[in-house]
Amino acid sequence: MSLKSIVLAAALFLSALSPAYADRTPALHFHSEQEAKQHCPHDQVVWVNTKTGVYHLKGERWYGATKDGVYVCRKEADAEGDRVTRNGQ
Repeated sequence: MSLKSIVLAAALFLSALSPAYADRTPALHFHSEQEAKQHCPHDQVVWVNTKTGVYHLKGERWYGATKDGVYVCRKEADAEGDRVTRNGQ
């Protein structure tokens, strides 16, 4: 089973549990910035803190630096329900 299949299956499972998850599209998560750039060459790559669902932009303090996090395409992060940091760090 591919990673994409697993992610989609998890999204379907969550949507069945709660309507709050129904309209969220899971983003593909990458462990390197380069992998994310290859996946979405025309989108901005962000660092998502997977515990909080908050993402950080390149150049900000926590970009690539939180303990639990992954690189994601910004449009996919937004569709997944993640949000940009409020304090710019």
